[in-house]
Amino acid sequence: MALIEITEDQHGVLLDLKYATPDNFTRAPIYHAPHCYLHEEAEGLLRNAIEIADKQGYRFRIFDAFRPSEAQWKLWNHTPDPEFLADPRRGSPHSRGAAIDLTLVDQNGNDLEMGTGFDAFTPLSHHGNMGVSLEAQKNRLLLMGIMTTAGWDFYRNEWWHYQLFNARRLPTFSDTALPNRMMG
Repeated sequence: MALIEITEDQHGVLLDLKYATPDNFTRAPIYHAPHCYLHEEAEGLLRNAIEIADKQGYRFRIFDAFRPSEAQWKLWNHTPDPEFLADPRRGSPHSRGAAIDLTLVDQNGNDLEMGTGFDAFTPLSHHGNMGVSLEAQKNRLLLMGIMTTAGWDFYRNEWWHYQLFNARRLPTFSDTALPNRMMG
């Protein structure tokens, strides 16, 4: 398997893996253990984005990356909303290690204002939504500029979600394929 673990020490990011806590839309932990993985191609693009962000004086806070297929089913069974969640029968880019959910933080580790929180299943989360503050619009464009310059594609409905182009070319992975299992 070509998944690489993303760590705070090795990547200079902050990990706030929401699905390992009750601080997510299901209000219950989905992951038993908080691990952050990306496909090796995505990990390379993350390193590019980290370098670009650093030169601008920012870092990333990561909310989610690889999501085992079992976790995708749990999320889908809770909220089967194809506008914000991939149907697990098709497979999510997250379940391929090809997607990451993140935000920008300043030098003090404070999140930049983005207009909504992570996983806010509302049109206010869409890129280009003019219903959020001007500051949030600018910060979303800054995040998108960094990520797309680093080679990522974006998902129009979620300001926090970035993925590899043509992510569905990669296979999905189960929790059993991980060196450190996430689902328990």
